[in-house]
This record gives sequence, structure tokens and C-alpha cells, in this order.
Amino acid sequence: MTFIEPVLTKRIPCGPKSDIKGRHIVTLEEYQRTGGYKALEAALDMEPAALVALVKDAVLRGRGGAGFPAGLKWSFLPPVDGKGSRYLCINCDEAEPGTFKDRLLCDFDPHLILEGIAIACWACQLDVAYFFIRGEYHHQARVVERAIEEAYAAGIFGKQGMMRGKVKFAAECHLHRSAGAYICGEETGLLEALEGKRGWPRVKPPFPAVKGLFGRPTIVNNVETLAAVVPILEKGVAWWKSIGVESAFGGMPSWGPKLMGVSGHVAKPGCFEAPLGVTLSALVNDYCGGMRGGKKFKGAIAGGVSMGVLGTDQFDAVMDFDIGRACNVLGLGTACPTIFDEDTDMIAVARNSARFFMNESCGQCTPCREGSGWVYKMLTRIERGDATTADLDLLVEVAGSMGLSEGTTICGLADGTNWVVRTIVEKFRGEFERRVKPKFVPLHLAAR
Repeated sequence: MTFIEPVLTKRIPCGPKSDIKGRHIVTLEEYQRTGGYKALEAALDMEPAALVALVKDAVLRGRGGAGFPAGLKWSFLPPVDGKGSRYLCINCDEAEPGTFKDRLLCDFDPHLILEGIAIACWACQLDVAYFFIRGEYHHQARVVERAIEEAYAAGIFGKQGMMRGKVKFAAECHLHRSAGAYICGEETGLLEALEGKRGWPRVKPPFPAVKGLFGRPTIVNNVETLAAVVPILEKGVAWWKSIGVESAFGGMPSWGPKLMGVSGHVAKPGCFEAPLGVTLSALVNDYCGGMRGGKKFKGAIAGGVSMGVLGTDQFDAVMDFDIGRACNVLGLGTACPTIFDEDTDMIAVARNSARFFMNESCGQCTPCREGSGWVYKMLTRIERGDATTADLDLLVEVAGSMGLSEGTTICGLADGTNWVVRTIVEKFRGEFERRVKPKFVPLHLAAR
């Protein structure tokens, strides 16, 4: 078994045998009674630079998709210059298909996130925080807004200083609801939306840490990333590093617990807290009760559809940040896999994924705006059985030539089309070849 003692979900029953009917929203009083905001009190006794060094030493990798170390990002901030506000933007624009881990914390334990926000504000000397929440999260927005009101009433945020003036540093926290665009999950698209503009990603550099929201130094962190700061302070870096795995490729390690939302053809879908390094098969069998209906595993989206797809022979893939190098996908992403059984039409999966990215493209970059539409049309033709082998080759060529990793777009949205289509074709090519027709060759050419 791969179970660990719940940390991020210790107030939320979400284990393999838990009953979701037992869940309730954790109030401020209950949160404090169970040790809440003790980590913030300890943080306020530390120098901000020491806090940044602590998170950097823990190698807390971003839980939003990219896996960039949070402490390293915090260290990029310039010194306080007194010329205006410095900002923290909390990315809760959880629009990646198959991803619902941040929603769990917003639904039931919002103060864990708010404590992480307050710690980050003190550590980085950021005096205004914007909680940017997905537009479709109507209930979650109300829950978080009530929690923010409770935090203000308790003196955690507000002009009096943190923890009712324990330090003179004051931070404000505001909820901002997205208009529902997937592209606003990209950090600079999020900043543009916060400024009241169209959600178009920015050309970088300058990076947000130097010139972000309203042209001021800004840190953008995911909800789960900030929530994870709290147990690091409570239990220490050594404890954090006791969970997870070292890099198998000489890169950065994957340490700590991780929320993993599993959906698709499993007996018991849900969001579970598991150690980084758990295998996909263990996640399915130990946490989700196995494949639904006893069917065989065929493939899986690794962690959000934009990361690409795992093949039939990759059921034992290790869920860590090196999964991309090991399994030919873009990365771990949000670590929320979608599982496919033996009856799944992978051509339909590719076509539906391409349709999503085509509709969600902001239109700023030609390869993404036009290429995603071409890819969708070709996949629709293949699914109907009207395509030839030449169309299949053209599909791979077009999909493989668009995206940030190819140097053709400003942000990584086009990579979602690229990786999901390319990995499905590569790992299930026989399925595609059976659906397409042989390329027509004129008789006078065939005779040569």
C-alpha cells in the first residue's frame, strides 16, 4: 500500500474508504482549534528572508502544472522599493480538463489556503493578494469569500497588521472571479484579466516577479502550492523530504504529498492525497478500487490533458515530476490522471481534446489559432473514416510544429494540442491506421 498520513486533507475525509457525506466546510474556529494559523505565528517570528530560504530548501515544486520551485520563484523578487504595492496572485483558475484538486481545498478547508497566502505575503513582503478563482466555481467562490471575511475579522488580514498587529506588516486579500477562460490559467493571462483586460498571455521577459500586476513585482502561485507551505513550517523540511522520491534523471526531486484527482474508468473516482512517486497502477488499484467493471487498462491522461497520454504499457508509470522524461509526455502537470479502459476510442479522445484547445485558444498566435483548428478538422476526418495515411502523417506534422516548446507561440496552450495529439498517435498508431484509407497512387506512378 502507498498510503500516508493525511496532511493537506487532515480535516477533510477523502481517503479510499471515506464517506464524502461526512465532509463539511471547516470554519475559522474549527481550523484554529485543530492547529490552524500556528504556522503563521511561527512564520511571523522569522525574518522574511529566512522563510524564503526555508521554502527554497524544501524544494516545494509548484503544484499548478509546471513544477517550478516556489522558493526559487520567491527569490526572484527585487528588494522592496517603497514605490507601490507588491502583489501575490493565487491561481485557482482550475480549468485543465480532468483536474479538480484545488476545488477540494476551496470546498472544505479554505483557511489552509489563506494561511499559506498570509505566510507567502510575509515572506515575500507582498501587501496585496488576489485570489483568482475559476468563473464556474460559483459555490467555491462563496466559501472562499466567507473564509476571507472570517480572516479579516480575526485580524489575519487588514490594516492593523498580521495576527492583530503581531507585526506591523499589513496585507490585504481580495477574491477575483474569472470570466471562465482557460487561457487565464496561464500566469500572465491571469495578470491581464486582473487588470481588466482581455486574457492574453504576455511576452516574457519581463517576468512577473520583476514586472507583473500593474507593472509591480508579483508572485503567482497555485492554490495547492500555497497550502503546502503550511505543513512545511509545521513539520519541518526534513519531514517534507521524507515523503516523495529523488529524481531518476539527475534533476530536481519530487518531495512531499500531492493531491491527485482521479477520474475516468475507475471504480471509485475522487481526489486523494498520495506521496509523489506513487505509481499510476497503485493509485488506481489502492485508492480507486481498480478499473471499473473489471476491464483492462488501455491508457491515461497523465495529469491534465495538455500533458499528453500514457500508453497501455505505462500503467506502472511513476507519478513524479520526472514522468515526462520517463514516459514521453510533457510532464506531471496537475497530477490528476484520467483513466481509459480497453473500450475507449483513442481517436475520439484526440479529437475531443483538439476541439477543446481550438475553442480555448486566445487567438494571439497564428500556430495556435489556426493550427488547433486544422488538427481538429483532420481528426474529425479520421474519426469519420474519410482520411488517408497522408492525412495521418500531416496531422503529426502540424501538431508537432506548434507550441512554446517549438518556439512558435507566446504561451504553452498550443503545446496542449501538440502533446495530446502527438502522444496518442504515437502510442496508439495502429488504431489510427485501421481507421484511415491507403493513400491513392495513380497507376502510371505506381508502375515506376
